[in-house]
Amino acid sequence: MTGRRTPWPGAPAAEEYAPTEPAPADERALRERLTAAVDASDAPDVVFAVSRRGRRTLHSGGTAAPPDVPREDLRYETGSASKTFTALLLTRLIRRGVLTGGEAAATCLDPGAKAGPHPVTLAHLITHTSGLPALPADFVRRGLPAWRTNPYARYPAERLTGTFLRHTPRHRPGTRWHYSNYGVSVLGHAIAATTGTAWDDLITGQVLRALGLSGTALRAEGPGTDAVGHRKDGRTPVPAFDAGGFQAAGAVRSTPNDLLTFLEAHLDPARSPAAGALRAVRVPVLRRGLGHRHVHTVGWFRHPTDGGPMYFHSGATLGQQAFLGFRPDTDTALAAVCTRRFRARDPFIATAYALLAEG
Repeated sequence: MTGRRTPWPGAPAAEEYAPTEPAPADERALRERLTAAVDASDAPDVVFAVSRRGRRTLHSGGTAAPPDVPREDLRYETGSASKTFTALLLTRLIRRGVLTGGEAAATCLDPGAKAGPHPVTLAHLITHTSGLPALPADFVRRGLPAWRTNPYARYPAERLTGTFLRHTPRHRPGTRWHYSNYGVSVLGHAIAATTGTAWDDLITGQVLRALGLSGTALRAEGPGTDAVGHRKDGRTPVPAFDAGGFQAAGAVRSTPNDLLTFLEAHLDPARSPAAGALRAVRVPVLRRGLGHRHVHTVGWFRHPTDGGPMYFHSGATLGQQAFLGFRPDTDTALAAVCTRRFRARDPFIATAYALLAEG
């Protein structure tokens, strides 16, 4: 699958659309739709949270008994939706002149390494055009003893970066799109190495603290703070997700309200200290597929609607799922989370996508 990239984002402003004010009847209809979405998700704990022109509506429920802490106050694992936080961090560092995006990841990790004529750059890693597979070749073998609990925890940062430095991409970087948890994880370590700042400190200072996300973290704290995930059966609990060396690709856990705050910042960048980066991450940088109909920004999938584009990203861990998305044309943001592992014909992501796409 070939890809065509437009210029790497830095300065261009995103498209703007005139939002419409929801009427009271629309609010009632929204509440009914959220109730139906929670019921359709078929998971122990479910929260659907919507913001329209800054007005928030949250609905929670699930097949399990309500926890002691209200479901909307717990932190949920966002899995691959964490990549949108990583993309915002990288874009912010580029706009501040700390990085360019064109740095060779190998030399970031090891200044003595030879980059070669066609190196994998930071830009390639965040846009899934690095030529790296979804996961390292030995990931399954390493993680198999803990496959039902925490296989990622068995693959530490040192092994991940070492494997990357020995890896030869299957395709020339920048020519093909292939979704890669591996690549975005390498990106996190490369940024940390070249800035001399730990990943936790980078994402916390440049994204979480900058956007006021006090209910967002990179590790679980325990009952009363973090939601408990479940296997596909919806009954068997699983341990809190440990991302191991894959932090940049999937470690973020957050409350529904914090996720709305994150998405609202994308809808109204002007009110944020990260305004330039928030605008830049909306700009298409990659088109792929037949007729180039699949459009990607630095961190978001971008699909058309009747009123304008919608931006979204989903994520899943061993016991939870998440969906994040926003639509500038209706000034709407949607954050949805649930505590059941993804399974065949799972309704959760499709329900969340449809809710945002329908406006």
